[in-house]
Amino acid sequence: MTLRKIVFPLLRLVMGFIFLWAFLDKLFGLGFATTADHSWLAGSSPTAGFLTFAARGPLAEFFQGLAGFAAVDWLFMLGLLFVGLTLIFNRYLKWGCLAGGVMMLLIYLALNPPEHNPFIDEHIVYILVLALLAIDNQENQQKAGG
Repeated sequence: MTLRKIVFPLLRLVMGFIFLWAFLDKLFGLGFATTADHSWLAGSSPTAGFLTFAARGPLAEFFQGLAGFAAVDWLFMLGLLFVGLTLIFNRYLKWGCLAGGVMMLLIYLALNPPEHNPFIDEHIVYILVLALLAIDNQENQQKAGG
């Protein structure tokens, strides 16, 4: 067994857990990023605080204008769940990686410029990891099919 056959599935599972954990924490308010009284089930918006207070830079007004819309909350939460599950169960990975990449790009744009570096933050790294996982999955499917 090659190291690649260990690292890539582990990376996929870890990334899946990042997205799934964000979903669960915002849904139930597990006390890490979200307290129980600010959970989605308690009636709070999972995106309003971030969009209202964290968005900065040239697109801040656009992202702040999205705060409080139920459709934005539903898209965000379903996106977190979908990406997490696709990565963990290794199904529909191309679509999960694409959705996760779009989510990370939107968050990056909402936080632009990044706080600790003038160009790059962890959201760009996540986009690249998701792209790498999608490419690896595609190559594995091609090897298996032909």
